[in-house]
Amino acid sequence: MDRRTFLQHSGFGAGAMALQSLLRAEDGHGTLTHFTPTADRVIFLFMSGGPSQVDTFDPKPDLQRFSGEDVPESIAQTVPQIKRAGLKNLMASPWSFQRYGESGLEVSELLPETARHVDDLCVIRSMQHRNPVHGPGECVAFTGTGAGNRPSIGAWSLYGLGSANQSLPAFITMNVHTDGMQYPQAAGWGAGFLPSRFQGTEVDPRVGVRHVAMPQNTRHEDRRSQLELIEWLNRRHLASVGEHSELEARIRSYETAFRMQAAAPELFDLSDETQATRDLYGLDTAPTKVAGRTCLLARRMVQRGVRFVQARIGGWDAHGNIRANHTRMAGISDRPIAALLSDLKQQGLFESTLVVWGGEFGRTPTMEGRGNGRDHSPAGYSVWLAGGGVKGGQVIGQTDSLGYVATHRPVSPHDFHATILHALGLDANRLTYRHHGREEVPTVFGGSAVKEVFS
Repeated sequence: MDRRTFLQHSGFGAGAMALQSLLRAEDGHGTLTHFTPTADRVIFLFMSGGPSQVDTFDPKPDLQRFSGEDVPESIAQTVPQIKRAGLKNLMASPWSFQRYGESGLEVSELLPETARHVDDLCVIRSMQHRNPVHGPGECVAFTGTGAGNRPSIGAWSLYGLGSANQSLPAFITMNVHTDGMQYPQAAGWGAGFLPSRFQGTEVDPRVGVRHVAMPQNTRHEDRRSQLELIEWLNRRHLASVGEHSELEARIRSYETAFRMQAAAPELFDLSDETQATRDLYGLDTAPTKVAGRTCLLARRMVQRGVRFVQARIGGWDAHGNIRANHTRMAGISDRPIAALLSDLKQQGLFESTLVVWGGEFGRTPTMEGRGNGRDHSPAGYSVWLAGGGVKGGQVIGQTDSLGYVATHRPVSPHDFHATILHALGLDANRLTYRHHGREEVPTVFGGSAVKEVFS
């Protein structure tokens, strides 16, 4: 009798459920890696709305020089994409850039706290794809396709490695809304065609997991009996319908929820954190309170074995007034993100945690309309990686002299996903799942790890 059959027929008491929990990681690829990983876990800091590369990590002196003018013919002739786009009314960055750290990597004054960690950052300035719309662009950033009908990078990671904590979801996403415009795309934490158990769990960082407390006058033994009955009924139904990914995921959700009644309150209770930590993240300051809590929770999650954490901080869409928008968004996120990097080091987690930062696309080097804003631009934008074996203090790739399109070492979202998986010891071309008679891989449209990130 194989293990799955044994579990289905050996009763559904606490002992059997615990055994099933321990074997859960063996579904899919378990914890086997293709080569030695440089990271055990990932924190994906997603800046929804599209932060401007030319105002953050990609300084362009020519943009300052030709501000208020159309693109000079001398530049347009050297970059065909610029000529075809017919860019008009260039706009200089409202912020100056300066060199930081031993590496001398240039960062905008907009992000002074993150800039202090520049020697830990590998900045990729040549990210590019072709979808300029927020929703589909966000799907591209997480799943590699604008339709969002493929597994998210978090789901692929969990499928490849399994869980390191049986009392918490292995893949958690936290969505912080700051403007009510660009709403999170569920595909960003979805499992796509992978079994449903690999999808992420969405939680509100402000309130934690809802309804996690035991109902009043309900004893632990009563709840255990209820779940055993539900388990029995669900298993009987599953036996009648055969393999059913969503039903299996629902059965597992009851098990996880039961264990989370003990683990989740402790995770979201920050009373054991020192005042110094609260100050570091800005938990008691209005602009940074929510993002600070989100970033601190991300550290607490990976500390407790959560494999993949996404923190989505929305509001970077700057069509009308980029100075006001980016000043506000940097004020919300710069200090908490820098605090996360510092705290991971203090906790001894930095070298084993891959931290990535970026949005769904960048913004144009031109002024949009008359409002001193910038439009969407996926042709060339910046992201960064840190920790988890990353070689910091370096820049990979390059955009043209105005910051519009990637011209050297272009990196696609598929390459980016392959790079994340590479850090986890997974080869994206060997991580396969059979779907509709086809061996699917994360990089189905092509893509390979940017190995210079780690060298």
